[in-house]
Amino acid sequence: MSTTHMTKPTDNQALSKQQPQAPEPQISTLSVHGGELRQKPGDSITDPIFCASTYTFADTQSVIDFIDQKQPREEYGRYGNPGERVAERKLAALEGGEMAVLFSSGMAAIVGLLMAKLNAGDEVIFFDECYHRSREFCSKHLSRFGVKTVQVRACDYDAMEAAITPKTRLLISESPTNPHLSIVDLDRFAQIGADRGVETLIDATLATPFNLRPIDAGVDYVLHSVTKYLAGHNDLLAGVVVGSAEKMEPVRNLRGIMGAVNSPQNCYLLCRGLKTFELRMQRHNENGQRVAEFLESHPRVEKVFYPGLESHKYHDIARRQMRGYGGLVTFLIKDADWRATADIVDAVRIPRIAPSLGGVESLIEQPLVMSYYQCTPEDRRAYGITDNMIRMSCGIENPDDLVADLAQALDTTV
Repeated sequence: MSTTHMTKPTDNQALSKQQPQAPEPQISTLSVHGGELRQKPGDSITDPIFCASTYTFADTQSVIDFIDQKQPREEYGRYGNPGERVAERKLAALEGGEMAVLFSSGMAAIVGLLMAKLNAGDEVIFFDECYHRSREFCSKHLSRFGVKTVQVRACDYDAMEAAITPKTRLLISESPTNPHLSIVDLDRFAQIGADRGVETLIDATLATPFNLRPIDAGVDYVLHSVTKYLAGHNDLLAGVVVGSAEKMEPVRNLRGIMGAVNSPQNCYLLCRGLKTFELRMQRHNENGQRVAEFLESHPRVEKVFYPGLESHKYHDIARRQMRGYGGLVTFLIKDADWRATADIVDAVRIPRIAPSLGGVESLIEQPLVMSYYQCTPEDRRAYGITDNMIRMSCGIENPDDLVADLAQALDTTV
């Protein structure tokens, strides 16, 4: 199935042995042109915004033809929008997948996938380092419908394989994980699923398809909170799941029932944001590496979690399967309680204090306060959330400025 209109040859070209095979477009080219028609409606260089909740038919026979022939046109806004289709094709091309289904948020995407794939009595297995809302949905809500969630230690492949039963339907992990940035060996993860006949899902939000392509390793589904690096500007919510056309069709059908769709304006903003995706990721990677190296050398910092550092537990795996390591850096302040840690967060001048990540603006937060404040101390310990932990999402500002800002915050709050 073609994921981009930009390189599709004519029939004569495809048959001619004299015509050389066009090379696969690089990621920057796919970011700009992937999924788009060369000549667009109205002859515009950009895809237009279709502000329509419903789409008209010329006559009754046209409706019948649409249904019988499965014609590729729109019917009702809950089932699709022309701008949404462009965004989905572009995201599929970037991931190297056949089909992408766009949702209204990252959480809507994982909920939609799980609801489409699971039935009462089924089981899912998670690595335990994961977004807390994903964990909450499975443990508190899927359980009400008779679906069992099993958590095993992150990157413990023997434990994951041992937990598989005849009822297991999905193996799920993030890579990198949030906020500890552990790296999953995708080849091993995918092989466990293939050997046991269980589908696999990787949430690659923190990596993006610029740094990691799980489908190439044999993973069945890749999920992103598009809100983050893919959209890139902290101005929209969206989520996506990418996989084979056959496996994604039930997900698309359920989304049409659930109604977890994106607005036409958001689809336009997403496509516009993706145009600069490679350029932004290059700076995110650079800034993340620079900030991580600075923090590791600072006497007030106890530990830095960043896969680009040789000290990281999974650095060798990351170096083998990733192009770069992203803009998220997590670090611990030496001999600091939560209040002293908060003082450092409050002292920075460039990053804004906020949840989320992956936008052009740098963000900073204490996971203890921002995401786990209402958890018990026992739960926080189980999740590895300490009082002295800071998570920083490096934007695309000048790296020297970010390092200088962190230096003054660390040096003035002693």
